[in-house]
Amino acid sequence: MKRLPRLLIIAALAVVSSLAISWAWRVMDSTPRPLPRTATSGTAAIGGPFTLVATNGESVTDQSFHGKWVLIFFGYTSCPDLCPTALTNVSVALEKFGSDTGRIQPLFITVDPQRDTRDVMANYLKSFDGRILGLTGTQAQIDSATKNYRVYVELDESERGGDDYLVSHSAYLYLMGPKGKFVNVIEGKEDGEAIAAWLRKEMNRSMWW
Repeated sequence: MKRLPRLLIIAALAVVSSLAISWAWRVMDSTPRPLPRTATSGTAAIGGPFTLVATNGESVTDQSFHGKWVLIFFGYTSCPDLCPTALTNVSVALEKFGSDTGRIQPLFITVDPQRDTRDVMANYLKSFDGRILGLTGTQAQIDSATKNYRVYVELDESERGGDDYLVSHSAYLYLMGPKGKFVNVIEGKEDGEAIAAWLRKEMNRSMWW
């Protein structure tokens, strides 16, 4: 009969030990764990093939500038503020960039092909640096280009009729690398000196593009 209390004590200890282990596992399971690291790779899906017409009448594609850094601005010649500001800033940036400017091809692609014919664009661009090449095309060609470059475009014809209307559009400068890959964007309202400094930085940082 003396063995009974000892057995009860052993059984009680076993129960306590089991409860302690169970509690410890619950504490460990409820302890916050660090979130798994996520890895990202690649670049934004901006850019792609296009076929347009230059102000000199030549057919131009995205492959026409292979080997050069391409600086693209989407706008239109009837734009009251954003476009002339951006093109003026690009003109200043090209002057400040110096001898390496030959490595860059600036493009002005219209978002308003209905009014921006080759002649209209050629005349408009006379007010800016002569190295800026104007491109236009059919509505379908322009729509394809703006879609590939994720350009916001919306015609505002609510208060006007005929050819008197405004076009709302995003106002970024897109930099594409020598192999045609997207590098980065900068707002067209940045002044020429800032754009030139940005170009140097991006071109030096992204030599492998």
